[in-house]
Amino acid sequence: MIRPLPTLGRLLCRHSGFATRLFSLLAFGVVAPNAAAQQQDTFDYWQPQREMIARGQQAIFLCNGLFTSNRDVEQVFAEELAFLPASKETFKNGDFTIDWELQAVEIGAEETGPVMRAAFRRGIGCVSLPPDQTLQDIAELPELNLAGPLGDPEQIAWPDGERLSNTSLSANIDESKLAAASDWAFERPTPEQKTVSLLVLHKGEIVHERYAQGFTKETRTRTWSTAKSIAVTLIGMLVDQGKMALDEPLGFDWLPPVSAPEDDPRSAITLRHVLNMSSGLESIDNGGLEYATGSGLSYWAGASSIDGARSRALIRTPGKRFDYENYDTLLAVYAMKLALADTAEYAEFPRRALLDRIGMRNTLVSTDRFGDFILSSQVYTNARDLARFGLLYLNEGEWGGERLLSEEWIDFVRTPAPSTREIGSMYGGQWWLVPDGRTDVPKDAYSTAGNRGQFVIVVPSHDLVIVRRGLDYGRQGFDRWDLTREVLKAIN
Repeated sequence: MIRPLPTLGRLLCRHSGFATRLFSLLAFGVVAPNAAAQQQDTFDYWQPQREMIARGQQAIFLCNGLFTSNRDVEQVFAEELAFLPASKETFKNGDFTIDWELQAVEIGAEETGPVMRAAFRRGIGCVSLPPDQTLQDIAELPELNLAGPLGDPEQIAWPDGERLSNTSLSANIDESKLAAASDWAFERPTPEQKTVSLLVLHKGEIVHERYAQGFTKETRTRTWSTAKSIAVTLIGMLVDQGKMALDEPLGFDWLPPVSAPEDDPRSAITLRHVLNMSSGLESIDNGGLEYATGSGLSYWAGASSIDGARSRALIRTPGKRFDYENYDTLLAVYAMKLALADTAEYAEFPRRALLDRIGMRNTLVSTDRFGDFILSSQVYTNARDLARFGLLYLNEGEWGGERLLSEEWIDFVRTPAPSTREIGSMYGGQWWLVPDGRTDVPKDAYSTAGNRGQFVIVVPSHDLVIVRRGLDYGRQGFDRWDLTREVLKAIN
């Protein structure tokens, strides 16, 4: 006997799991995709924030270019903003406003997205405002009203002041080779590498100083990540005083808040871990989000630098992997803040502890709008002040017969981070080291490094400090160790 085919209803009743799947397929027309039709996640969901940050970048650079560096509008757009493609359209369309009285700038128009603003504040440089603040909110932004060191720096001898007493080169310096090294730095094979200043110290004296057209010894520009080396110096002073410790937990609450903070695994992260760039925390800036949701929000869009730094998840064991991240430095800076007595001491600490004591009168350490130092990048200074900074390290932490920084701390910053030993030993504690395999420069050399070519290179074995400031853009690629090699050709 031939049995009739079961009806669809009977079939569904007998096989309920199959029924559910089949109903879904029939109701919604879903079919199994073949390999060629697989979905891909290609949409940039962060694009609106990227556009906001792009405007914020232009605002902070235009503001600092005008009111911190004292450059004119055309110069700022042509050079300081050359690395931002959108700035060409901004300048062409006049899509910016400058308030000379308030020393502030606005970028953009409300109909095409949020207007981004930045304002110069006494003692700290320009501060980014968030999209929901206007120039009427400037008075509420932080500033530093702290008198500078006494005396006219032009009448004070180098290195504490600007007066140079010895203009002749010592016999062991080849002037023609030094000039050739300078030409090597300034006459680059690509216009994307633009050297704006070069300064060479030998035995503490300036033996070479050169500036590009439009720049002088007074011109301040952004240090970018060279600021990290300034941060670790300030932190080292507190470690020397016993107010901080390398191998103790950072000692603050993380975000988001949890019911049992003592159980948060991030509490195991130490100061050493973050200074070695091996916190084990989730990488944001290096994950392609620096200009969308990472540290760029505090750099360019008025967000809190501290909250962003404390909001990352722990994804690996601290100390095991090198991951260069702005937020790691900002975590150390927050720990520094907590180690100081109060807000006023924190605000004045860079000046009183370091800058004023070694003659860095032209240096501004910027903050976010909450008054927290963005010491991962946002310092404005000139070549001579950075040469003084390098000289402090060349002198093993002493200045004018006074010890400002212990030799033990200097040893720490130039000792390879354990997490880098298998990848070239090229990083210490917020300073960069000569990588393994590089044999054309002394192994004891170490260097700061900032975006767009900001370098302070210390070579103890040759009693040498080299400062190179740049406004590089595009592919960049200026090699500080190549520069060191070229300068050393002049030292006999």
